[in-house]
Amino acid sequence: MIPIKTQNRIFFFDGGTGSVLQSRGLKPGELPELWNITHPEEIVNLHTEYLSAGCDIIKTNTFGINRLKFNGKDKTPTVDALVKKAMENAKKAVSPFENRFISLDIGPCGKLLKPLGDLEFEEAVSIFADVIKAGRDYADLILIETMNDSLETKAAVLAAKENCNLPVFVTNVYDSSSKLMTGATPEAMCAMLEGLGVDAIGVNCSLGPIELLPTVERLLACSSVPVIVNPNAGLPKVVDGKTVYDISPNEFSDALLDMVKNGVRIVGGCCGTTPEHIKLVREKCGLISPMPVADKNLTVISSYTHAVTFGKSPVIIGERINPTGKKAFKEALRNNDLGYILNEGITQQEAGAHVLDVNVGLPEINEPEMMAEVVGELQAVSDLPLQIDTTDPVAMEKALRMYNGKAMINSVNGKQESMDAVFPLAAKYGGVIVALTLDEQGIPDTAEQRFNIAEKIKAEAAQYGISKNNLIIDPLALTVSSDPDAANVTLKAIKLLSEAGYKTSLGVSNISFGLPAREHINSAFFAMALKEGLSAAIMNPKSSAMMSVYYSYRALTGLDDACGDYISFASEHKTEVSAANTELTLTDAIIKGLREQAASCAKQSLSSKQPLEVIDGEIIPALDIVGKGFEEGTVFLPQLLMSAESAKYAFDVVKEAIGKAGASKCPFVIATVKGDIHDIGKNIVKVLLENYGFEVIDLGKDVPPEAVASAVIEHKAPLAGLSALMTTTVPAMQETIGMLRKNAPDCRIVVGGAVLTQEYANMIGADKYAADAMETVRYADKIFCELTEK
Repeated sequence: MIPIKTQNRIFFFDGGTGSVLQSRGLKPGELPELWNITHPEEIVNLHTEYLSAGCDIIKTNTFGINRLKFNGKDKTPTVDALVKKAMENAKKAVSPFENRFISLDIGPCGKLLKPLGDLEFEEAVSIFADVIKAGRDYADLILIETMNDSLETKAAVLAAKENCNLPVFVTNVYDSSSKLMTGATPEAMCAMLEGLGVDAIGVNCSLGPIELLPTVERLLACSSVPVIVNPNAGLPKVVDGKTVYDISPNEFSDALLDMVKNGVRIVGGCCGTTPEHIKLVREKCGLISPMPVADKNLTVISSYTHAVTFGKSPVIIGERINPTGKKAFKEALRNNDLGYILNEGITQQEAGAHVLDVNVGLPEINEPEMMAEVVGELQAVSDLPLQIDTTDPVAMEKALRMYNGKAMINSVNGKQESMDAVFPLAAKYGGVIVALTLDEQGIPDTAEQRFNIAEKIKAEAAQYGISKNNLIIDPLALTVSSDPDAANVTLKAIKLLSEAGYKTSLGVSNISFGLPAREHINSAFFAMALKEGLSAAIMNPKSSAMMSVYYSYRALTGLDDACGDYISFASEHKTEVSAANTELTLTDAIIKGLREQAASCAKQSLSSKQPLEVIDGEIIPALDIVGKGFEEGTVFLPQLLMSAESAKYAFDVVKEAIGKAGASKCPFVIATVKGDIHDIGKNIVKVLLENYGFEVIDLGKDVPPEAVASAVIEHKAPLAGLSALMTTTVPAMQETIGMLRKNAPDCRIVVGGAVLTQEYANMIGADKYAADAMETVRYADKIFCELTEK
């Protein structure tokens, strides 16, 4: 195993593999992983050159190996055979060197996970597990790299953790706005990955080192484990028919030197980097004494987009997704009415909640199945972190396993049985645990006794490696109608806990059970608890009285700069409007990603409007609003896709009313180029194009150039879209464009993918480079309008 934690020095990865093999004869569309068998001497030589250049860790030539691509059929080797040959090549290269290490390199599988795509989470875990089982006996660590989706990253980490005891390093692909393709920030990824227990985190691929600097700085600010930086050698270009990169070894090494001085502990390269790049990085950074890796002591949870930190400002946890005392919610659970539940989540987010509590426990339903379904669906329409609220360990694990981020766990208590059930799950999946101050003797009468239970829970959690930072203590609010001193005891406990450095939480409304006009008591108690240091409140964010306390408190304590949030809240609540009385429109349902409601609203709209009026006046404008938000960075990919899915539900209703397929725009042929099995980007574009009325002919992945040209000719398509994720398959894209120019010269060609740039697209002859799916849609609409005007 690699001794990162025991040696006070910088460690060095190697550089690019596919991009270097291209310069050594790898053909367009040829899979670099096959060279483990067909050209083993070249792979051994490349490893050896990097080792001679001074790298400590080589990445095996296994990046694209998975059973979706290699299954032992169609003349392809099996995953097991190919991985073992790659490990054999790596072992042969490393054997003459001392203290060098082999990382089993695992890249993305090329498909989006549900609910955004069609790949089941457990299937993804299994796909990654195949590779890990095949290579674990020969590796010193697992490197999960180039991941652009947080949920797929989690699947790979779980596969590694469940199938070996090796250190796990993870690097993700961030764009220029410091986000993953599916929206995660560095802080969100750090929270999730540290919760899962990975040994180092970082960035790779995507951009050059200078462009990645803002992302790296954010990781250094939040990470309590070593940070890795393996950038590209800048942006690719085509010169004399060959792919080259624009950052020299000297410029590259200077940029990494600055990062090492600022705290980065592990450096290397990705696409476009060569042994010469790594040699200079080693020479410049090898003698630097690294900055220590400090524990940031953060109490933090995350969703698939962002992190929420406790202790800086009070956190509002929406309480409405809970059947307790809610007849309509119970009926929704019994009837599997997910639309009702999702709407509760969305309206709480709109009202100002930072976290959503999720409790679906009813005796007559299957709680584990319902919990997993609700968590998955909620994360598709809301980007808020969730609090998994259940006393059923099976339901808790099912939700935590597929949760996209680092969740809150509600709850554990001082009973040994409770701690034995919850702490192993929290240790495995990560999470911030709400700890209730009760034990086998019940709820203590005094604040001091409740504090003592918190100390007992903290000590037991430490046995599982769970720190105090991952505990939030709930000293329990009991109703003052039965105990006049109940509020005072709880408030004193909050103060004791806060002074001892604990974060605290309360179910605020418990204080008023049995009393009339409960909001008055609740809001006053909330204000008193905040004064004593309350970190988070489980409450109804749709209560104007409760939220006015929250905004007023932040303004009065200097947490609200220039009282801006308070002023905004006050202006919005001059006229009180009940969310329950606000009718959901078709446009609203699509924007919010509510599928069943979109279909229902479409039926309602058709009662007074013509089908084309509904399409042009409600559905398309709603998609345009979401698309604009995506382009501006206020809407993230999952929300974009769920809105598109909701629009599809509405379209289906309208098409049925028309009585035929409905008028569509021109054909659009789309494909992932030969040699590339990654169809995430292509599938996203397909969904959006279809919802904007285009007839999409999807040729799939690993498509030969002649197949694309034949489809364009057959369907008389004026537009074609080509996708490529890997540098090794961009030449196949260029070949496809050449064939289209020859056989279908009037076809406009759009290209996209992580490795492409506008300059590169120009060089290979594309008509349009689309940085994201919406840009493709905008271009397609523009071309269609031009064609219809002729």
